[in-house]
Amino acid sequence: MIVDGTRLSDRAIELVLAYYAAFNRGDAAAMLDLLTDDVAHDINQGARETGKAAFSEFLGRMERCYREQLRDIVVMANQAGDRAAAEYTVHGEYLATDDGLPAASGQKYTLPGGAFFDVRDGLIARVSNYYNLEDWVAQVSS
Repeated sequence: MIVDGTRLSDRAIELVLAYYAAFNRGDAAAMLDLLTDDVAHDINQGARETGKAAFSEFLGRMERCYREQLRDIVVMANQAGDRAAAEYTVHGEYLATDDGLPAASGQKYTLPGGAFFDVRDGLIARVSNYYNLEDWVAQVSS
């Protein structure tokens, strides 16, 4: 298969890869620039939040509590380019205690994860993140 950026699926894949590149750089502003104003964000095992303001607050909490890099990223998209999925491995460090979670003391963790995306007008309109919370809790509790 040739990925040349001209197909809608190629553009969706490039969009998601740009989102994760910004994540890995810690560039919240660049991440927000790739989202629709009404972005839906499904937090793993949590509620759906809507809008860039809520997403920005989430990113602030993530920056305060975690240092993460995503590796081994694989992105797939449908032919229409309006849906995409990603699988990756999170390599992280738990920096500050997050509400309702175990106490943080710089614990390191490695965790498989994934996400689903809706794409609209060249921007991400939905991000639904998934990982095994019990696995993460076990890693940071030991």
